[in-house]
Amino acid sequence: MAVAVITGSCGLIGSEAAKYFHNKGLDIIGIDNDLRGYFFGREASTGWQLTELQRMLPRYRHHSVDIRNENAIYEIFQSLAQDVRLVIHAAAQPSHDWAVREPATDFTINANGTLVMLEATRRFSPEAAFIFMSTNKVYGDTPNRLPLEELDTRWEIRKPHAYFERGIDESMSIDNSMHSLFGVSKTAADLMTQEYGKYFGLKTCVFRGGCLTGPAHSGAELHGFLAYLVKCGVTGRTYTIHGYKGKQVRDNIHSHDLVDAFWQFFKMPRPGSVYNIGGSRHSNCSVLEAIGRIEGLCGKPLRFEFSGHARSGDHIWWISDVGKFQRDYPEWSYTYDLDRILREMVEAMQEKAAGPAA
Repeated sequence: MAVAVITGSCGLIGSEAAKYFHNKGLDIIGIDNDLRGYFFGREASTGWQLTELQRMLPRYRHHSVDIRNENAIYEIFQSLAQDVRLVIHAAAQPSHDWAVREPATDFTINANGTLVMLEATRRFSPEAAFIFMSTNKVYGDTPNRLPLEELDTRWEIRKPHAYFERGIDESMSIDNSMHSLFGVSKTAADLMTQEYGKYFGLKTCVFRGGCLTGPAHSGAELHGFLAYLVKCGVTGRTYTIHGYKGKQVRDNIHSHDLVDAFWQFFKMPRPGSVYNIGGSRHSNCSVLEAIGRIEGLCGKPLRFEFSGHARSGDHIWWISDVGKFQRDYPEWSYTYDLDRILREMVEAMQEKAAGPAA
């Protein structure tokens, strides 16, 4: 029996990974206690996704366990031991706004929880590949020091600049910047994952994500920019733009393309690897540009307002350079561009909004 252990298995990335690796023949052990509902409210709960996974995947087994619970996590790993071939650690407190409310909760989930998962893997399943879903927030607000210029609908990096053509690569410093408390907790986890690869020789990989998205995302106002924006466009809610005139730029990668990158690493692990991963120049937009596209897909205006206050440590412009990953894993390529991502998300949200009677 070959097993993949997936934390955050009912979230956007975890659920996509569960389906993907189940289709590749692995048994799936999902670990998720639906803290997303606690973070962002009932409508952000991932309980609906658990129902879907249990319906669709016959070899899916679920554990409603907190990743900070060392004894419970060790018990799961001890029962599986060498059967575990892959660990995908996607569970997290994902919002830098929310982290300010409960800094200790944020840090213990993101940092301590990751340490528990790494140590469980080292003790009981040391041959398994370990993939950690990190974030571009490990770079703090350093990207905001790049030479940016304001255009009609977006901020853009000025030419000529090393980061203009492809985006930001892994050489950007993570030091001497404001990360937000969330960024700090994720950076601690990021570095610990690298260390378990370099010090203990575990087959670890860190993916520093840009905007991860797709129809399985339970978007909320404090997290999941594109998913929540689509929800506002479909349902008629007013979307609040926080700072930068709505011209802040994000690159957007569909969860399927991200999980396909996981598969490439799983087939040929490079212990201690770190990769920036996102939509790159292939798939990116500003908030204003996304609003325009969603309005076109929905056939109606999207209501929005400006708060006037940017989030502390937020990026004005972020586009990932995925060149390092593509050089190491040349079989990987995108299957989704921005238009396909948004079309799929709008259709899924419209179907959900229509309800079961539609």
